[in-house]
Amino acid sequence: MVRKKENREVKVKKIVITVLMFLVFVGGSYYSLHKTVYKKLADEKVSSNNSSEKDSNNEKNTIDKKEPVQTEVLLSSAGDCTIGHDTNFGYANSLPAVLNQKGNDYSYFFKNVAEIFKEDNITTVNLETTFTNATVKAEKQFNFKAPPEYAKSLPLGNIEAVNLSNNHIYDYLDKGFKDTIAAVKAEGINYFGEGNKWLTEVNGNKMAFLGYRGFSSDEAFLKKVKGDIEELKSKGYTVVINFHWGQENSYYPSEGQKQIAHYAIDQGADLIVGHHPHVIQGIEKYKNKIIAYSLGNFAFGGNMNPRDKDTFILQTKFVFKDNNLVSYGIKVIPCSISSVSYVNDYCPTPLKGNREQEVLAKLNKISMNLDFELKNDFVFLQH
Repeated sequence: MVRKKENREVKVKKIVITVLMFLVFVGGSYYSLHKTVYKKLADEKVSSNNSSEKDSNNEKNTIDKKEPVQTEVLLSSAGDCTIGHDTNFGYANSLPAVLNQKGNDYSYFFKNVAEIFKEDNITTVNLETTFTNATVKAEKQFNFKAPPEYAKSLPLGNIEAVNLSNNHIYDYLDKGFKDTIAAVKAEGINYFGEGNKWLTEVNGNKMAFLGYRGFSSDEAFLKKVKGDIEELKSKGYTVVINFHWGQENSYYPSEGQKQIAHYAIDQGADLIVGHHPHVIQGIEKYKNKIIAYSLGNFAFGGNMNPRDKDTFILQTKFVFKDNNLVSYGIKVIPCSISSVSYVNDYCPTPLKGNREQEVLAKLNKISMNLDFELKNDFVFLQH
């Protein structure tokens, strides 16, 4: 009996040992499997993180290598526009008389250049008249005016803005000046000069227009110019300045004009446009900026038949990258102030053939410090 009992205990022990060994085996296999699976998942996570990091780096590199966005602004600038006359002039052949002959069609004056101005972004001219019905005038040799409705000619000619700083804007005193501003505003025309700035934006690019009478370069005047430019440049504007200056009928700028122009560019101005001499003056390149000293007359009611009818439209193509000005090019479009040669019909017209080449040759001859030839095609300044 004892022997049987011992045999039974041995068998039980063997069974227990066998079960324990089985459990140990299963547990080890589970641990091994769990460890393998865990390692695989961990490896996949690391791989995924590496892949995400790589994709992120690739995306960053793509952003870093992204080309800057290039945009352009095309500006057309023209000279003295006296869309009116002196009431002391005879009526026959005057600007109002010609307009009357054309059925008071205010689009007449700019009809031959309106398509050129339509294709640009901005067109500016020097408005050398008053739009007023005032009768009290300044004591001077010539006083120009026209009824306020003559301002309709500006938008019909695709002109966006006018310079007011000139020696005729107060011909009918302060009332005439205020009436002129009211007339151009009524037609949706912007204005600058006489303390006014025109700030605008084209294709995301900030453009600023200033106008001054530059007949003297005293300290107060230069301080004003400097302050205006610095303020606008600090705000990211490209600055275009119109100066009314110089000596009438002179084809070359005075030393005073040069001094003011150079000073303005030294302060940060980007383009200088001049008028007043009633004839064209040369173009200068200074510190890789352009100074057009005089664009001459344009739609000019101040003289029924001037001896020199040559003029030109200056086109400037500004090139921006990410809204920062990087360069610009200029183009000259030779014109006559009249569509006929024998009289002034107050209708500026682009020249063709020999006459076009004559004006280009004349302008190249009187220009200075250029390393290129002016032509009726864009020439870009080399940086």
